[in-house]
Amino acid sequence: MASSASSTSQRDGQGPSLMQTASPRPRRILMAGGTGTIGRAVVAALVARGHEVICVVRPHTGKRAKSARKHDLPPAQARGIDFLEGAEVRFCEVTDPASLSEQGLRNEAFDALVSCLASRTGEPRDAWAIDHQANLNLLYQGRAAGATQMVLLSAICVQRPRLAFQQAKLAFEAALADSGLTYSIVRATAFFKSLAGQIERVRQGKPYLLFGDGRLTACKPISDRDLAAYLVDCLDDASRHNRILPIGGPGPAITPLEQGERLFDLLGREACFKQVPVALLQNIAATLGFAGKFVPPLAAKAELARIGHYYATQSMLVLDPATGRYDADATPETGQDTLFDYYRHVLDGTETVERGEHAIF
Repeated sequence: MASSASSTSQRDGQGPSLMQTASPRPRRILMAGGTGTIGRAVVAALVARGHEVICVVRPHTGKRAKSARKHDLPPAQARGIDFLEGAEVRFCEVTDPASLSEQGLRNEAFDALVSCLASRTGEPRDAWAIDHQANLNLLYQGRAAGATQMVLLSAICVQRPRLAFQQAKLAFEAALADSGLTYSIVRATAFFKSLAGQIERVRQGKPYLLFGDGRLTACKPISDRDLAAYLVDCLDDASRHNRILPIGGPGPAITPLEQGERLFDLLGREACFKQVPVALLQNIAATLGFAGKFVPPLAAKAELARIGHYYATQSMLVLDPATGRYDADATPETGQDTLFDYYRHVLDGTETVERGEHAIF
């Protein structure tokens, strides 16, 4: 069985990150999910620590593939990943065991696996293909190639699983815990990029949207850089081995209302909010769910509405199973980057809002 992190409030990683110095035992790492904003930060952190990083990446498809062929672009540039400096990029389909084996591992040996894989939409088919099956492929083939350790980026929302992608993540977490590999399952809280979607609309003079009164939920957001440092440190920090590790950024926990208030403050404007009834998402999900029985594409849209309702009503903090309540004090913290500093940097142009390929998360 997996060992959960202590419920005692703590600053996990308060001191200098291990990633600031070379790893005491550099490894050959097979990395999956390295093209998203968090994955790229993890690749950079691994390289900085002195690890040899082989990053498996899905080939570009659709319109981008046609454009790439038309302009004769190199694969990395066409896929938009020529920034994975210091890592070797190999193109393969992680959902296809044969492709992963032939184009990804190539009968070579690896010491450890790191996965930041996540479904793009959260829809059931995509979730089970990526969050579960692709990770299983990576686990089984990596173990056969000699890997003895795996670090997995999961999500804190799996504590109260009501959605397909949460069930898929939990199923893989269980498989990893039973695999015999040394593992670290990192359940991260909200990401900065996930809380930056309203910056532009507010800058344009529009109201900040709140579900209910804006106090229904809270989170301890974590930056890509701080999360990457935490993930990479799991390789060398024995106290994080064979554990489920919830982790957030520097506290205190903040509500959507507080996020909006600070954004208006940074812009020097009077706060203006528009409340959206939480029941609206619930009704949309129910309507689409019923219609999806007759029109299958609508079933996927119903799941997206359910995802929206979930995030509008559930905090991204440690859940106390005894009380059924979320506990900010029990949610460990790491790093130094704050969401409001990020907002400030976005507004002054020194940071950009980049949500990668994940439109929902």
